[in-house]
Amino acid sequence: MGCLTRRRHTLVLLLVLIFVPFCAFIIFAEPDLSLEQELTSKMAELQMRIQHLDSLHQERLQEVRILSHYLSNIVSTSKSENLSVGAMGVDSEAQKLLHNLTTFDFGSNALHMPSVFHFLPHLLHNPASLKPAYRLSKGRSGASMVLGVPTVKREVQSYLLTTLHNLVQNLNPEEQSKTLIIVFVAETDLEYVESVAREIEMQFSPHVEAGLIEVISPPASYYPDLSNLTPSLGDSPERFKWRTKQNLDFAFLMMYAQPRGIFYTQLEDDILAKPGFLTTMLNFAYQKIAKNESWFVIEFCQLGFIGKMFKCVELPWLVEFFIMFYTDKPVDWLLDHVITTKICSLDKDQKMCKKAKNQLWLHFKPSLFQHIGTHSSLKGKVQKLKDKHFGKLMLFYPHTNNPKTSNIKGGVTSYKQHTLVRAYAGEDYFWGLSPQAGDSIVFSYDPPINLSRYLFRSGNAEHPSDKFYNTTIEILPLKTPSSDLNVTPDGYVIVGKFDTVGIAEGFVNPKLFPIKELKISIHSESDNWVILNEILIEIEQKSES
Repeated sequence: MGCLTRRRHTLVLLLVLIFVPFCAFIIFAEPDLSLEQELTSKMAELQMRIQHLDSLHQERLQEVRILSHYLSNIVSTSKSENLSVGAMGVDSEAQKLLHNLTTFDFGSNALHMPSVFHFLPHLLHNPASLKPAYRLSKGRSGASMVLGVPTVKREVQSYLLTTLHNLVQNLNPEEQSKTLIIVFVAETDLEYVESVAREIEMQFSPHVEAGLIEVISPPASYYPDLSNLTPSLGDSPERFKWRTKQNLDFAFLMMYAQPRGIFYTQLEDDILAKPGFLTTMLNFAYQKIAKNESWFVIEFCQLGFIGKMFKCVELPWLVEFFIMFYTDKPVDWLLDHVITTKICSLDKDQKMCKKAKNQLWLHFKPSLFQHIGTHSSLKGKVQKLKDKHFGKLMLFYPHTNNPKTSNIKGGVTSYKQHTLVRAYAGEDYFWGLSPQAGDSIVFSYDPPINLSRYLFRSGNAEHPSDKFYNTTIEILPLKTPSSDLNVTPDGYVIVGKFDTVGIAEGFVNPKLFPIKELKISIHSESDNWVILNEILIEIEQKSES
C-alpha cells in the first residue's frame, strides 16, 4: 500500500515539474494563438494521462483488497481447523502477510461489490476465461488512442486486410507511434485465429514488430452456452445468438484495451477512414476537455457502433452495462441506454432528455469513417448502410503522366465508360467483367521504355472485392531475357504479382531495359468483376551528360 502511495506522490511531483515551465513560458512569452492552442491541448492530454494513471492505481488497490480477502479466508480457515500457516505449506514471507491481515475485518459480515462473475457465473469454472486464448503483441501501452477492430469469420468475403491497410496508410509516422490497433478475432477456432494472425503478420510485419498492430482472440470458456439462453425482443434464435455474442465480444475487447491507452475507439472490420483521422479526433477531444466540457462518447461516424470514442478510464462503466444486459438488447441500443440512464430524468419530457443526452454524446461532422461492407457477419444479412456525412469516397487515384503507349489491349471486357484507356490516362478507373483464366491486359510501348517501377491497385472503396486474384505482372524486354530468370513460354519475364489486398508494386531490374510490353496475366477464373483504381508507370530518367 505504501509503495502505491509513494508512486502517486512521485507522479504528482513530476507533473508539477512539467507544468511550472509551461506556465512560466505562457506568462513571459509573446502572445501566440497557435502556441496557446497547442499548450492548451498538451495540458488537456496531461490531464487525461493523470486520470488514466489514477484509474490504473485504483484497479491495483482493488486487486490488493480482493487478494487480502482471500488470504484472510485462509487465515480464518486455519484458525477454525487449529492449523498453523506453516502446517499449510505457506513460506515465511507469506506467513507474515497472513498474520498481518488478521487485524482487518474480512469476515462474513464484509460487503463485496458485484463483479463480472455475478452476471457470467460460468467464468468461475475456468481461471483462464478472461485471458486471451491467442495473443500476438509487443506490449505497447500508454497509447494516446486504442483502436478496437473486432472481426469474425465471414462466409462471403472478408474486408479485414483492406480495413487495416486503410487505417495504417492514413496514419503518419508520428500518429502511428501513439496508436495501438487491436484486432480482436472473435472466434474460438485457434487454427482459424492463427491463420488470420499469420496473414496480418505477413502483410504488416513492420507494424506488428513496432507494436502498432496486435491480434488477440477469446477462449471458448469465456462464452456461456448461448443455446440455453432465452431469446428476447422476438428475435429468431440465430439473430439472438449473434447479437448476444457481439455484446460479449465488445466487452472482452474493451476490457483488454482499457489499460492500454488514454482513449478507445470502436471500429469494425469493414470500414474506411479519412486521412489525418487520428489527429482530428484527438484535437477535438482535447478541446472539449480543456473547456471542462464533460462527455461520455464522441461519435465520428453515425452508423451503429462505428467510430464511437470513449475515455479509457470510463470503459469499465460501459463494460459492466453490456455484461448486465448482454442478452436483452443489441450493443448500440445498450450504449444509448447508458447515456439515457446517466442523464435523463423521469420528470422531464423527451425534448429535455435529448438536449441533455447531446451534452454527453457528441457528434462530430463530417464523419471520419465510412462503412464499406455489404455482407454482414450475421448469415444471410445484406447491409448496404452508408454514412451520408462522410462525403464522397475516392474511387481512383489519377496519374496523368504515365508514359505514352502505342497500344492497350484488354482481354477483360470493360463496363460502360470505365475503360483501360481512360484509367491509364488518369481520367477514371477501369472496371471489367468477370476475368477468366488466360485473360490478360497488355500495355505496349513503341519505342520501348526503361520501365523502372509499376504500381497497380485493384478494387476500390465501393467494391473492395473486385480485385485481381492469382494474377502476375510480366514484362517483355527488347532483348531475349536470360534463362535464369522466371520466363514464361511466350518470352515474358514475371516480375511480380497481386497480393491478397489486391496491390501489385515493384521495381524492374535495369539489366532488362528497354521494355516493349507490360502485361497483367490472369491465371484463374474470378467470381467477381475487377477494378483497377490506380495505374502508375515510372520510367528511368536519362541523366544529362
